[in-house]
Amino acid sequence: MEPFLKKFFPKVYTKMKEDTQLSNYCKFDSQLLTSFTSSLYIAGLVASFFASWTTSAFGRKPSILAGGAAFLAGAALGGAAVNVYMLIFGRVLLGVGVGFANQAVPLYLSEMAPPNFRGAINNGFQLSVGIGILIANLINYGTEKIEGGWGWRISLSLAAVPAAILTLGAIFLPETPNSLIQRRNDHDKAKQMLQRIRGTENVQAELDDLIRASEISKTIKHPFKKILQRKYRPQLVMAIAIPFFQQVTGINVIAFYAPLLFRTIGLGESASLMSAVVTGAVGIGTTFISMLIVDKVGRRGLLTVGGIQMLVSQMMVGAILAAKLGDHGGVSRGYAFGVLILICAYVAGFGLSWGPLGWLIPSEIFPLEIRSAGQSITVGVNFLFTFIVAQTFLAMLCHFKSGIFFFFAGWVVVMTGFIYMLLPETKNVPIEQMERVWREHWFWKRVVGEKHGVLK
Repeated sequence: MEPFLKKFFPKVYTKMKEDTQLSNYCKFDSQLLTSFTSSLYIAGLVASFFASWTTSAFGRKPSILAGGAAFLAGAALGGAAVNVYMLIFGRVLLGVGVGFANQAVPLYLSEMAPPNFRGAINNGFQLSVGIGILIANLINYGTEKIEGGWGWRISLSLAAVPAAILTLGAIFLPETPNSLIQRRNDHDKAKQMLQRIRGTENVQAELDDLIRASEISKTIKHPFKKILQRKYRPQLVMAIAIPFFQQVTGINVIAFYAPLLFRTIGLGESASLMSAVVTGAVGIGTTFISMLIVDKVGRRGLLTVGGIQMLVSQMMVGAILAAKLGDHGGVSRGYAFGVLILICAYVAGFGLSWGPLGWLIPSEIFPLEIRSAGQSITVGVNFLFTFIVAQTFLAMLCHFKSGIFFFFAGWVVVMTGFIYMLLPETKNVPIEQMERVWREHWFWKRVVGEKHGVLK
């Protein structure tokens, strides 16, 4: 929004308005603007490691509460900001909230879900994130119209609404059976909880799995040291590779900078915000489809199909921009809509595959003794590369120009190959029996050994 840029980032505003010599691709290349965006990710990165400890020591629920409280404080500071420091400090608190929430919520969902619906329920996390992003885009679109230029304050303050729901809602959430056993060793309460959430009296087998997993996990004092052992090598590789690949699909670039990207190709302020709404809606639709089919089709199939779709659409966007968008002027309306449709196709591919599965797969592959540590590594790597991509994107756009789409397309080729070769199928495998899939995999069995020795 222009009043927002004028107040906090006057240099960017002047460049955008007055500098006719500047390349289209370089208008928004500002370190301060980028720091504003990225401060959230660094805060989230640091917070997710504190969250790992909180989630293990005090349970899933307190971490969710802590996240909600940080969101509330961040929203208040952002909405009331009078200078750029207040603004960035508010962003940092929001980052702490995201760190705690991203650590605890997927774990909570995976542990509460019955195995045959775990994929769908966990993909609900990504679906809801998508709905949140869409609502945020709609709010921006609406508040930008406010006369007097203070719409951005409403836009930033409204983050307090979902924060309040999360904080108040979390108070009423029960703790997961896994956490009850791991922290309090309360087998009766865990059994009642399992009977309640599974809707059946017959939960002894699952309870025994949980107790056994918990006993193994109790013998482990340093889960981060433990996860480096050879027998956890496949999980560690996935905990680093999957969130890394999720970021180098280029999706966050589209998500953060969609309005800027559409302005770069010559759409106006309102049209740019509206285009971001359209791409958001497409993402939600396909994530929902992914939710319905992930436990039938499996993880590998979706990742392959989504990867191919993303690859083709990115190459085409790159080609149009290379041919039609020079350093000055825009592209014709027809081409601008063409780019918009292709970006929708790209977002659809992501919503089907890497979007939800980038969170689902890491949350289901760790044995309990390293689960909290593993989830933290996943969240940490995700934040780290989100930060790096967000920090460098505007500068890369300025230097690579349309080549940036080919850069991300190259990564999509790499990740699709990686999944095809190295990720075993995990659908319908109970979470406490997951180590089996690695011992049966053509490559990983050489690393972890084929023996069924649980305690080595």
